[in-house]
Amino acid sequence: MLEQITEFFSWSWFLPETFKSYEWENPILLNLIWIIPLFMLIRKFIKFLKNPVLELSLPKRIAKNNPWTYLRLIPTGFFLLALFMIVIALARPQRSNEKVEQYTEGIDIMLVLDISESMDLQDFSPNRLEAAKRTAIDFISGRIGDRIGMVVFAGEAYSLAPLTNDYKLLTELISEISFNMMEAKGTAIGSAIASGTNRMKEAESVSKVMILLSDGESNAGNVDPLFAAQLASALGIKIYTIAVGKDGMVPYGTDFFGRPQMVESYLDETTLREIAKLTDAQFFRASDGNALQGIFDQIDSLEKTEIMENRYRETTDYYRVYLFWGILLFFFWMVLKSSFLNNFLLD
Repeated sequence: MLEQITEFFSWSWFLPETFKSYEWENPILLNLIWIIPLFMLIRKFIKFLKNPVLELSLPKRIAKNNPWTYLRLIPTGFFLLALFMIVIALARPQRSNEKVEQYTEGIDIMLVLDISESMDLQDFSPNRLEAAKRTAIDFISGRIGDRIGMVVFAGEAYSLAPLTNDYKLLTELISEISFNMMEAKGTAIGSAIASGTNRMKEAESVSKVMILLSDGESNAGNVDPLFAAQLASALGIKIYTIAVGKDGMVPYGTDFFGRPQMVESYLDETTLREIAKLTDAQFFRASDGNALQGIFDQIDSLEKTEIMENRYRETTDYYRVYLFWGILLFFFWMVLKSSFLNNFLLD
């Protein structure tokens, strides 16, 4: 208590910077700071007009201004300062500190990417795999608070990354994906879904999502894709499927003269559609890079992370300082007003 009162005697309370830093609960009362002295001047002027003035001829020595006469203004000065302090206290100077606490309830997302030889076709720029990698990295960078993992597959499946919040590491791993990671040829969609499901089965998040991206029919592996999808659905996992590429003739490499070679491309949409249907998700078809980006944006909007926000506002009042000075100055005014000093000055 004593330390707090000692702090009241600091000059820093009356600096312009201090007053600028305040928020005022009753700012309109600050108008009294100029209204009160104006009212006192008007009152003094009216009193001067009402009192008769007697002109006297005095010797020059007496008529000359005596500086001691101005001391009679001291009690009035204390009174004005006391009123100013009380007005400031009534206006309630405050400082607020707002704290924001955010809680993210992220979801678990497993990216399942086909890296079979057909992903080297060039109906995407520069090819299907590179376009898929670029879009996946953009998708990851736009997520907040989610755990994301990665499975790649060709004739067999390989878990590239478990569910993680380390987006930088995940981005680096995706950038290094290449066709020579798998020796087994073919497209093992069922094995890929099973591998992703195995990574997610013990996850306790509210929402679990798998994004399967492939350009061919399942022709390898020892797990049926639809059976794997049913197993994932039983564990509460939704599988969004994306068929990448165009049907028909698509460019692949160049001939001896540098002209693009065309090869036949066929997409098995039936299996991918059924997988999405079994898991209460959606099937998408991407025929170029822009369409693929749009699909990932759509999935991003469908699977939103819930962000809860709590705001705390801590407010500290400083009116006690100015109320203390107001009472103290008022006390000094009372002492001077009733003392012999005030009578001497008036005489």
